Parts: sequence; C-alpha cells; structure tokens
Amino acid sequence: MQVVILSRNRPRPTGPWRLVQWDGRTLGDWTQKLNHSDAPVNLAGRTVDCIKTADYCDEIPRSRVEATSVLAAAMRGIDSPPAVWVQMSTAHIYGDPPAAVCTEDSALGFGLAPDVRRFWESAFHGAKLPEQRGVILRTSFVIGQDSGAGGGALTKMRMLTRIGLGGTIGSGKQGMSWIHEADVNRIFERAINDSSMQGMMVASSPNPELQREFMNQLRRQLRVPFGFPATDLMVWFGAHWLLRTYPELVLYGRYVFPERLVDQGSSSSIRT
Repeated sequence: MQVVILSRNRPRPTGPWRLVQWDGRTLGDWTQKLNHSDAPVNLAGRTVDCIKTADYCDEIPRSRVEATSVLAAAMRGIDSPPAVWVQMSTAHIYGDPPAAVCTEDSALGFGLAPDVRRFWESAFHGAKLPEQRGVILRTSFVIGQDSGAGGGALTKMRMLTRIGLGGTIGSGKQGMSWIHEADVNRIFERAINDSSMQGMMVASSPNPELQREFMNQLRRQLRVPFGFPATDLMVWFGAHWLLRTYPELVLYGRYVFPERLVDQGSSSSIRT
C-alpha cells in the first residue's frame, strides 16, 4: 500500500510516503490520486493551538468544511472513488462534567469545539457518496514523539515540565483524555480495512486521567522531580502572552471513553 499525503507543507519527520501539494480549498491534479485508492483519511483543518481571535474562530471550522467539500467534489469527478472515507472529528465537545465519563451518546457542551464538530460532521454527511462506508473518529488529545507539527502540544508540555512548570494547572481536576499517535494510526488502518467499522466513534484511551495525575506521569517520564503549580490567572496570562495559544486547551477538561471501539473489540491495541 502506498501512502500519499495531500498537504501544504512537508510533514516531519520524512517517511515512506509521497507528498502532493494541496491547499485544502481547490481542485487540481491531485484528485487523480483518489482514483482507485483505498480510502481518504481527512485530517485537514486549521490548528486549534492558537489565540482565538474572531478571524481564527471563523477559519477553524471553515477550513474543515471547505476541505471536506472539495474532497467530495474530487470523488464525484473520478472514475473509481474509494469505497470508504475516514474522517477526523474532535472529542473535545462534551464539556467537563464532574465525576462523569462521556461517550458517543453523551450530551454536548457549549462553545467553539462543539460548533466545529457540528459543522465538520455535517459537512461529511453531506459529502460522503451514498455507496461509501463512512467512519468518523472523534479523537482526543493526541500525544507522541511526532504528533503534530514540530511535536504538537506535547512539545510545549515537555518544555514547560523541564523548566519546572509541569505542575497542577488550575484545579488539576479537569479531565485529561489522550491517545498515542501510534494508536490513532492503528485505528485509521482498521477503519480502512474492517468493514464492520462504520459511523461515529470516540478515539481515545479507555483510561482518561485527571490533569494533575497526567502531569505527574509526564514528570516521572522526564525525570523531573517537581513542577510548580499554575493558577487559572497564571495560565491565562502565560498562554496568551508567552505561548500564543488559547488557555482553555488546558483549563477545560476532556473526559471521554471510547465505548463503541471497546464494544467492537477495537481498543485492545490502545495504550492505557
């Protein structure tokens, strides 16, 4: 199987794949890469690791809807479209209910993330070909050596932990749902090959933790004996002015359980 990455930028690190340039908004010669292919795995969208200005709050959902719509147009213009379409979504949509673990059927919270989910998944349902098997993965916080550009959020967390700032954030009681990048890749692979996987499911470790416990584990792995705690006010100031990101990414919790993956026996390879 050959992997073709459609992207504006070359991913790091390099690997056994072919890069084809795509701006995420327009059709082009890249559409022929979908012809006779096994499946598209659509991850395209503006990163949420940013300060939520009005422009970014518009760009984050719009970039996802536009990419999904253009993929739909591409698949309607080729001779042999793929039989399955795997679509990324977000699990950061349920709010942070105390002492409650959310599943696919739980009520949604309020704010930007639930709105992004609604636009993104609605665009997918309207874009998918009637004969295609569709899989939507509501993915939690992805961690790993190479997750995201330059290592993603975990790179920042490691940096802060190594300089002594890897302690409890806010109350420390907010949920921390996560999944390793290798496990996400295995779920993508199974979604492509396993005809029983269909519809929407949460993709996360079955054992979410409190934020303070997650940071304890991170300090232990990095062999850092202590981390100074950060109050809500400190996080709001540091996130905005130093890290140039949105403080709610760490102050608001995500506490989810992959019920459908567990029921289907697809969670056996997920790190816990």
